[in-house]
Amino acid sequence: MRLEGKTAIVTGAGSGFGAGIARRFAAEGARVMLADINAAAASAIAAEIGGLAQTVDVSRDGSVGAMAAAAMAAWGQIDILVNNAGITHLPQPMEEVSEAEFDRVLAVNAKSVFLTARHIVPLMKAAGRGAILNVASTAGVSPRPRLSWYNASKGWMITATKAMAIELAPFGVRVNAINPVAGETPLLKSFMGEDTPEIRARFLATIPLGRFSTPEDMANAALFLCSDEAGMVTGVAMEVDGGRCI
Repeated sequence: MRLEGKTAIVTGAGSGFGAGIARRFAAEGARVMLADINAAAASAIAAEIGGLAQTVDVSRDGSVGAMAAAAMAAWGQIDILVNNAGITHLPQPMEEVSEAEFDRVLAVNAKSVFLTARHIVPLMKAAGRGAILNVASTAGVSPRPRLSWYNASKGWMITATKAMAIELAPFGVRVNAINPVAGETPLLKSFMGEDTPEIRARFLATIPLGRFSTPEDMANAALFLCSDEAGMVTGVAMEVDGGRCI
């Protein structure tokens, strides 16, 4: 029960890594808001773990503000924020990515961190405590060809994590990131372009531990970084990648 008495918002919690993190947080005693653009998916996980479902488009200021307000109305405090919602463009030459695709990737992966900070950081500052976790990617550390603008968005998240950490430290707010390698989530096919045994084998060959990451892997790392056990850890971008970035 390492999060007993804590409240947590997890974006993109309707599936994949976000669902895994939400489940683990609830099992460790947290009250969890499962925020997702897919209302049905968020509601299903919320019903499973006894959490709150919230429909949110993390790229829109009004929607993020409504999410923060709903959490405060329910709990009166926000202790943990996990910025997990993310998308990618399909693998292709950088100059062939459309402007609309570029804008959407940056809005969901980068602007969302700005928007949640606008609405939730003041609440954490006022409380004198808080933990923010940004789910970045190994793509922001060791970029792969043909995913250039996705790579760049995750590199932005890593830099934002460090900038936020140094600015918010005097207020008792810690900010960290995790860098997953690709896992069995809805985004896997998009990363690979096509899901075939040959492409999977080629991708797995780049991961020394020889497997994809799982929602449970991310949940374990997120639990540590958002718990009081990591009280002296801030500004870290932890690679949870089976050794891919070595």
